[in-house]
Order: sequence, then C-alpha cells, then structure tokens
Amino acid sequence: MWLNKFLDLEDDIEQLRSKIEENIFKKIKKTQLTPLQFTVLETIFNAHTISGYDLIKLLNKQFAKTWKASSGTIYPILSKLEKNGYLTSKQVKSPIGPLRTVYSLTDAGKQIIKTKVNKNFQEQLNYIENFVTELSLIYIKSFPKEVAEQKTEEVKSLLKQIIDNIIERIPVNMKFPSYCPQCGSKLDKQGIKFCAYCGADLKGRVS
Repeated sequence: MWLNKFLDLEDDIEQLRSKIEENIFKKIKKTQLTPLQFTVLETIFNAHTISGYDLIKLLNKQFAKTWKASSGTIYPILSKLEKNGYLTSKQVKSPIGPLRTVYSLTDAGKQIIKTKVNKNFQEQLNYIENFVTELSLIYIKSFPKEVAEQKTEEVKSLLKQIIDNIIERIPVNMKFPSYCPQCGSKLDKQGIKFCAYCGADLKGRVS
C-alpha cells in the first residue's frame, strides 16, 4: 500500500543514527526503495527468517491474485536489498533436501522498517479505508438498481467479516516466538534441545 514511486529513507536513517550509538547503518548504500522492495522487507520482518521460495509463496498469498510474484522478480530484489545493507543471508541445512538460502533483516533493516511503519501507520490505514470504500461503491453500482440494496448488504457483511478476521490475527498479548538460529525455522515448543528441522543444538542459542 506504499504509493510513493520511491520510499525515501534518508531522514529516517538520520534520525535513527542520532538515537543509536552503534553505527549499524554504515552498510546502508541506498536510501530509496521501491514499494515492492519495501513490501519484501516488511514480509521478511514478520517472518523473521525465510527462504526465497517461501517468500514468493507468502507474497502471492498476500497479494491474493492481484499480482503474481515470481523467482525472476523476487530473487533480484533480495540480492539488491542484501547488497545495499537491508538483508543478510546464509545457507542452512534443509530437513528434506540440499542446503537452502534463508534471508533475514539486518539490524539496520529492522530499525528502518519499524520507524517507517510507525510514522505512517495512521496514514496508511486512512488510505486503505478510502480505497475499500471506493472499491465497494463501484462494485455495488456495477449491478442493476433492483439488486443494489441486496449487494450493499452483502458488501457490508463481507467487510465486517474481513475486519473480524484482521482483529483475530492480532494477538491480545504479544508472544514472541522462538526461532532456530541455524535454519530460522519457527520452534513450536519452548525448552527443546534440538531443532526438529535441521538438528541444530539449541542449548542457549534460541533467538
């Protein structure tokens, strides 16, 4: 939903530099990102650690057939974001096959995502509200007048269901999951000694 042709991060980075003593932004080489690049960073932020293949699947689920992510589009973006200091990658053992490359945000990438979203959260929600309203009105007006009232009620019911779904996905008490430091897989249980996916020793190393 980021409509700018490019998202300018220079001011955000300068503000963060003044707040954080450690210069974690020295590897940031580019301070403008396209909306798609920023969306990729947001998705990886919430996933914590993810392979390119799983990222493509997740993006296609999020875009809900309005746009199709492909390896030819996403992998060059991942490479560019890593080169410019927003991402880091490593190869990890796969539970079912050869080594796979997984991606996660650098400390600088995490700080930038949190700052940019925080500063624009209400603005983005307002945009989504206006967009959904316009889309709903056009949808209702695309039907004959005799069924407009019925379609209006259907749209209202659908929107209420969508809002309920969103609220359900936001936990009341934020519980931060644990991830394997080796392969990045989400750990289902606390206190386990070895990762069920890659076999890594987790004693004292769970992130």
